[in-house]
Amino acid sequence: MHDFLVSAIAFIVLIGIMVVVHEFGHFAVAKLCGVRVEAFSIGFGPRLFGIKRGDTDYKVCLLPFGGYVKMTGENPSEEQPVEDPAAFSSHPRWQRMLIGVAGPLANFILAFAAMTIYFGWINEVPAHDVKTTTIEWVVPGSSAAQAGFQPGDVITRFASQDNPTWEQVFARIALDPNQMVPVAVERAGKTVQLSMLVPGELNDDDLAGILPQYMSGPIGIQAISPGTPADQAGLKGGDSIVSVDGHPFHTVSSLLAYMQAGQGKPLSIMVLRNGAMVGPITARPAKLDTGWKLGFMAVPPPIRHAPLPLNKAIAKSTQFCADGSTVIIQMLERIATRRVPANQLAGPVGIARMAGDAAETKGWYAKFYLAGVISLNLAILNLMPFPILDGGLILLLLIESALRHDISINVKERIYQAAFVVLMMFTAFVIFNDVTKLPIFTKLKP
Repeated sequence: MHDFLVSAIAFIVLIGIMVVVHEFGHFAVAKLCGVRVEAFSIGFGPRLFGIKRGDTDYKVCLLPFGGYVKMTGENPSEEQPVEDPAAFSSHPRWQRMLIGVAGPLANFILAFAAMTIYFGWINEVPAHDVKTTTIEWVVPGSSAAQAGFQPGDVITRFASQDNPTWEQVFARIALDPNQMVPVAVERAGKTVQLSMLVPGELNDDDLAGILPQYMSGPIGIQAISPGTPADQAGLKGGDSIVSVDGHPFHTVSSLLAYMQAGQGKPLSIMVLRNGAMVGPITARPAKLDTGWKLGFMAVPPPIRHAPLPLNKAIAKSTQFCADGSTVIIQMLERIATRRVPANQLAGPVGIARMAGDAAETKGWYAKFYLAGVISLNLAILNLMPFPILDGGLILLLLIESALRHDISINVKERIYQAAFVVLMMFTAFVIFNDVTKLPIFTKLKP
């Protein structure tokens, strides 16, 4: 119940901000162009409260799922006074196009501004971070293992990207399911050429079998749960795990992956306790919750704030928006050409889960990152040339400009009705896809 409430509240706040900013873009440009805006609403449904200024009712409504702008004459089927100069439909097509593109533009600006604030005023970085794209662990039997990756390899080229960051590697793998990807790694001072088959379905806990090394230093133990394998083995709060079976793990995720592969095999652990090396300590993982675990709470990785100068923050935010937009467009292109399955798309339920995870994740990066990515998605999806969306409006206006006359209202109504049916069917598919990915269903899979 707690996870559900956190996800629901985080989703409402996130989507609410994204949609209100989007609609404000339409509103601001409509006002500049002299279009009568009848309502600017935060939320939907019955009006709770608000204030009317001029022709516009600024209001807050009952259902907090975004908002909307109501312009006179924006609906082709609505009746309006003859030759109403303030109606949307009475304005030149170029102005209507500007109003249409203003919403997505506002979302691009929001993503850019949010990440500029993050990089310029926060910019969380590991206190002891690893600068290279180094592999900490490779899951046995995985695509990465079959390709020949080894712990300690440094990725120097992935597909067409030289010296990639882990974010760029993640994005590239998501774009190439069931594809062979050329990779170059540095191993023991030599360059090794590899080729990896990206799996069709990716595990949320690893990267096609690759566990990245983000941190240096051992895994700190904050507390031990009584009666667990860690307690029975004699591990104590304040210990630091230096190695497991000779492997120098630095993050809990890599250790967990190692234990899942071992399926309960006893571990030989070396720990640092009060400045002295202790061990080997033998511990046998047990099936706790969803996997093999020892039963301890790890010390959160030390994080420090390293705000960037404004010019560097702007440059990094620009790069974030450019890379994010490119990945979204490439993903849509691959889905359209069936190179990537459509079930990779996330709908309201999937976004709610991501928002809940980000809300509960320590620090600010996950929250700003998700807000930036969702805002870019909203901008790009709304620019798609599909009726009902902003891109569809712009396309129809371009067609009318080429024809030098308006398209019949009856034709427009049929187009919008058909588009609405298709959009509802697509929404139902995405929601169904989201629901099937919930833990309650994934646990039922063999």
